[in-house]
Amino acid sequence: MKREKVSTAVIRRLPRYYRHLEELSLAGTERISSQALSAAMGLTASQIRQDLSCFGEFGLQGYGYNVENLRREIGEILGVNRGHRAILLGAGNLGRALMANFHFDRCGFTLEAAFDVDKALIGQTVAGVPVLDVAELETYLKKHPADVAALTVPGPVAQELTQRLAQAGVGGIWNFTNVELAVPPTTAVESVHFADSLLTLSYMILKG
Repeated sequence: MKREKVSTAVIRRLPRYYRHLEELSLAGTERISSQALSAAMGLTASQIRQDLSCFGEFGLQGYGYNVENLRREIGEILGVNRGHRAILLGAGNLGRALMANFHFDRCGFTLEAAFDVDKALIGQTVAGVPVLDVAELETYLKKHPADVAALTVPGPVAQELTQRLAQAGVGGIWNFTNVELAVPPTTAVESVHFADSLLTLSYMILKG
């Protein structure tokens, strides 16, 4: 499977393909052409073929794509079946909402623990996930290494906790703090900025 020099734009479209193919598979669709997929996703058929060609050849001329096979292949590219382990730092309102409502398992992750400083939260269980004292973070990670940490803590402590996570070997930070985090090259960061998304929508409705 090819992976050389894949652009960030292509990588960011892969989850969209995976999600749409999953919906098609659940609906019982067995095959789909690049033209039909493009119409459903708002992309050009050429763009879809070009994106997928970064990783191999998946379709057949005159047949299109086998929906379930392509979904499974893209899932493999994204690491859905790798059994990733996740933790969460910050069991406040946003953290608890993620714990209770976001389906980590559908993305191939198991959320194993959450951490906080609030004594009223420590020792509780939210949606089956134990809330532990953040002072125990490094000790926990030595025994239970995590691939990704979701960061839903207040901004002033975000960088300090990021450094602790990186030093403990956590490879990815899912950042909800609105802080631009400084990380070593071995650590990946994916930031979710709700305000950016809403302001983009504001521009779009004004322009339209």
